Amino acid sequence: MRFFDVELALRTWWPLVYQAFVATIPLTLLSFSAGFVLAIFVALAKLSKNRIAYALGAAFVSVIRGTPLLVQLYLPFYALPMLTGATVDPYLSAWLALTLNVAGYAGETIRGAILAVPKGQWEAAQSVGMGYILTLRRVVLPQALRIGIPPLSNTFISLVKDTSLVSIVMVTEIMRQAQIIATPTYQFTTVYIVAAVIYWLICTPLSVGQRRLEKFLARTSPVAGVA
Repeated sequence: MRFFDVELALRTWWPLVYQAFVATIPLTLLSFSAGFVLAIFVALAKLSKNRIAYALGAAFVSVIRGTPLLVQLYLPFYALPMLTGATVDPYLSAWLALTLNVAGYAGETIRGAILAVPKGQWEAAQSVGMGYILTLRRVVLPQALRIGIPPLSNTFISLVKDTSLVSIVMVTEIMRQAQIIATPTYQFTTVYIVAAVIYWLICTPLSVGQRRLEKFLARTSPVAGVA
């Protein structure tokens, strides 16, 4: 058995690329988008002076950051059918688990970014009559997102690779398709190398885009107000 079978690699290439476009990339985009929105609420909950809101936000982050993603993928897949009595689509359970995972990590990133905005920005907004929500929406969050882009970009890139774990809940994406192809041939090395290259080709442009976006924002970012 050869270490790397070129002919098999060529046959494997397209099925794995196809799964990247129909499963891996859409799952990444949907999970990150929903997780990002939820992360804002998690961050605000942990910054809230309301004890209940803070406790809920802190508990959510603690659970998400303190448990493996593998476990988080298993729980919705097995627990939701038991709770609802209905069959749950594997893609839906994977999306839910990844969304909550993103929310837990991105929530802490956004919280830190909000705290990094100078207090003078809050005071200046309040001095012109802006309320809490308006100050967040127009003054604080735009600046916080600029600060948080590097770690949030890292979260997004990591999510692309984390989708490889959803094969354990029967979602057919790059890695599950690779397993399907490799099992009858026993050429796991060849197939997994092709899968690794595809992940690399997806993540490399994202990394380049992240660096360019950071440079662009550094040029266009307004000067912060008085601390």
